[in-house]
Amino acid sequence: MIDELRVENVALIREATIRPASGMTVLTGETGAGKSALLSSVKLLMGERADAGAVREGADALVVEGRVFVDGADPDGVIVRRRVGADGRGRVSIDGRMASVRELANGVGAAIDLCGQHEHQRLLSQGSHVHLLDAWAQEDIAPALDAYKEALRDARSAAKELDRVRETCRAAAERKDEATFVLGRIDEVNPSAGELEEIEAMLPKAEHAETLIRAAMSARDALVGDSGVTDLMVDAIDEIRSARRFDGELNAFVATLESALIDIEDVAGELRSYRDAIDFDPVQLDEMQGRMAQLRGLMRTYGPSMEDVLARREQAEQIVRAADHGDELLKAAQAARDSAERSLAAAADAVDAARRACAPRFAHAVTQQMALLEMGGAELEVSMERLPRTQWTADGPSRVEFLYRPAQGMLARPLRKIASGGEVSRVMLACKVVLGDADATETLVFDEVDAGVGGATALALANVLAELARTHQVIVVTHLAQVAVKASTHYLVRKSAGDTGDGIPQTTIEPLEGDARVVEIARMLSGDESETSMAHAREMLDRA
Repeated sequence: MIDELRVENVALIREATIRPASGMTVLTGETGAGKSALLSSVKLLMGERADAGAVREGADALVVEGRVFVDGADPDGVIVRRRVGADGRGRVSIDGRMASVRELANGVGAAIDLCGQHEHQRLLSQGSHVHLLDAWAQEDIAPALDAYKEALRDARSAAKELDRVRETCRAAAERKDEATFVLGRIDEVNPSAGELEEIEAMLPKAEHAETLIRAAMSARDALVGDSGVTDLMVDAIDEIRSARRFDGELNAFVATLESALIDIEDVAGELRSYRDAIDFDPVQLDEMQGRMAQLRGLMRTYGPSMEDVLARREQAEQIVRAADHGDELLKAAQAARDSAERSLAAAADAVDAARRACAPRFAHAVTQQMALLEMGGAELEVSMERLPRTQWTADGPSRVEFLYRPAQGMLARPLRKIASGGEVSRVMLACKVVLGDADATETLVFDEVDAGVGGATALALANVLAELARTHQVIVVTHLAQVAVKASTHYLVRKSAGDTGDGIPQTTIEPLEGDARVVEIARMLSGDESETSMAHAREMLDRA
């Protein structure tokens, strides 16, 4: 929903601000007053392509700013600012950060629909028709569509796996001899995970066993052998004990030395255990050195690491297995793909059945609204055509398209090919009323939806727009008083001579209330402010 729109230097508008109502807002004014400039500003807010020609003459750039509330976004609204220079360069910011035009179109633009005779409308895009039908009949169609989408993902996954198996089997047949050699070479050594690290930890100890034994025994003898450290410490402790009766401070030294003596004796015991644990076995040493040479040979060929060697073995084994059992693997993958396709076909039938059941009711509801718009017996039909399997998408297996029948007895043809701009706008209006809250578009901007309309049709159009405003924010550019009086907010677009001395006309946009609104309604009714037209205008406003 557009909460506020501020415009600077767009066409003849120097500066203007509008605050559309949450329901229905109308913009009125004489032909050529500049209403199209405001619509151009809305387009920029939606992320449509910018035109440097829209910059007001003499200005460096145009600026369009708006605060928009998008469903599911920031509850405080999104602040959008778009600047287009006279040189064609533009800049977009969303909540103060730089953004792309595409991001703007996918965000704010998706929440606004500009419905004009000469605008690109979603209704003219055949691809949007299925989404409109699904939104209207969500409870009936959504479960079947969700199941179809899941089945489509499974079928695509199964097809991808079949392609992978086929490629693996094809490559396996060509590479079997090489893979067999690699597998045999590695299996001949038969390495295991963690074996290399274990040998690397044990081998230095085995290779230097004599040195380690000698070092341990020499250190132990130095500690507890004759005239070793322990004997010297015992003598030191005895000397201090004999003298401590003269000075109590020596007791602390005795305690420290006794503790150290215990630690040294413990170390001496551990050194003996370490020596006894070393088992120098020349045969085992030769085996370990030979095994290390084998492992390093594999790493030089298939490494550089043992993980690489084991991964290469797994790859070779897969190739050999695929070559030897390729037919079985292909049959299994083919069967899985065929099963997924059968499930998908059943899910596709269910989606089509759900849509075929709902489509006539949707078309009838829209046609009823079209009748209220005095469209001369025109009807909407929904066509469904099953597509080839290769053209199925997440939207479904069939093409859904709206057909337009101008009158009974005439052939229904695609809406985009037969309906005039005014007719398309009114069909869009009828669709939006039928969709109600199910429509994801929050703001609808109608331009010239009342072209060629008058009398009873004008009143019917006004009533339908008012009904639509119960579920949407509706902004209407209109020449019909019947429509204008239904609005919650009314703006007058007026063109006047420039007031800055440059001689360039200026478009102003001002809100109308009270007597000023009565005057504008009277002008729309009869082109003057006579007592009769003013009375009629008051009556219409009171009745609305």
